[in-house]
Amino acid sequence: MTLETWGGEPVMIVPAEGPPVATDQDALTLIGDALGVGAGMVALPTGRLHPDFMVLSTRMAGEVIQKFTNYRIRLAIVGDITPAMAASNALTAFVNESNRGQGVWFVESLEALKTRLETQVA
Repeated sequence: MTLETWGGEPVMIVPAEGPPVATDQDALTLIGDALGVGAGMVALPTGRLHPDFMVLSTRMAGEVIQKFTNYRIRLAIVGDITPAMAASNALTAFVNESNRGQGVWFVESLEALKTRLETQVA
């Protein structure tokens, strides 16, 4: 894991390789790591998400996101999820609503995340 500061926000970047985030306990592990390095945001690659994360009826996304919310750590899901969004109107609505807020963002790349963080400060 690496720590970058973009737009004044310390961001813990989770590597693409590693076990999938599939439970709220997996989320707590990432949150603990983020708190340990002083990060206010975790950038989590989509490849590290269990496939059920994008199926909202499994409630996996809600459980994982709730943990981040409870600990006041922002979450950025980083990667292309257009195929999953094309298959689910509910997911599309969820992503669009999340991206309007400050707690959870879905972005296509780390560069897009960096740009968003830096422009929100300007």
